[in-house]
Amino acid sequence: MSNMTYAEALIDGLHGCMSEDERVSLIGSFVLGLGPQRHLVDRLRNNFADRINDPPTSEAAAAAAGIGAAMAGDRPFVDIGTASFIFEAWSQITNEAANAYYMSGGQIKTPVTFHMLHGLRGGGAAQHSHSPQAMLFNCPGLEIVLPASPSDVKGLIRSAVLSDNPTVVIDHAKLLGLEEDVPKHDYEIPFGKANVRRRGGDVTIVATSLTVQTSLEAAEILSQQGIEVEVIDPRTIVPLDKEAIFSSVEKTGRLVVVDEANMSCSIASEIGMIVAEEAFSFLKAPIVRVARPDVPVPFSPPLEEYIATDADKIIAAVKKVAV
Repeated sequence: MSNMTYAEALIDGLHGCMSEDERVSLIGSFVLGLGPQRHLVDRLRNNFADRINDPPTSEAAAAAAGIGAAMAGDRPFVDIGTASFIFEAWSQITNEAANAYYMSGGQIKTPVTFHMLHGLRGGGAAQHSHSPQAMLFNCPGLEIVLPASPSDVKGLIRSAVLSDNPTVVIDHAKLLGLEEDVPKHDYEIPFGKANVRRRGGDVTIVATSLTVQTSLEAAEILSQQGIEVEVIDPRTIVPLDKEAIFSSVEKTGRLVVVDEANMSCSIASEIGMIVAEEAFSFLKAPIVRVARPDVPVPFSPPLEEYIATDADKIIAAVKKVAV
């Protein structure tokens, strides 16, 4: 084991893939954004300079190049940068990459990975703070990955690159500095296998990405007040480990779903509806969602903090059902 930040684990996972397979390339090298960890990408530049391409600032062109390379037999890792920029490449990702296998009757595989940083980061405002996972969820043909810890991002990045399906890996900018012990060896974490981050018998919380860490913070506070929360991290939303969620809800009878995206048509909404349709008999209280209000993200720091999915809102939601 080695202590790593989330950013270091991400680069370590990608480095392992590039070391083993010359078909793995990097298109766009702002994998860690413009923050203090961005120098870590130099490890890839120093070892694989011939497989790193920094195209002009055109997300559509970068995505198209990656899709074409994948169809030709490579396994490109395409960095979109800030998740808000995915809309510039929306047709390429959701209409070309996602549909190629189906439109070709299974003849064309597109093993491309798209990577981006989502969510509130402090001053990103409305055009740099999107969390588009729910919109991508509504585009069949894509695998969608939302890591929440250094050890998970290393294994999930590897699984994404090795997948024969087009995969979107959505990291949160505020997770990049998170530290924990991470295995030194290369490993894969299978898609569709949730992680029970914390055991509890009173209320189930299902959370993704940064909100997993926020939910764990809330759970510790609630524990001191006599409420034991179980925190489920799906890790991937496509495929989604429904059985892990159902099993937890069967035990607790209560569900709070936490999401950083806007409330309407969110991942929280879909997971809540899945439980309502397929595991309704387990419920002892209404399902409660915790997500951002349906407003563009404000530039003002106090207003951004006001709309954020924080521990206080999660605690209030849990107390609403834990009666």
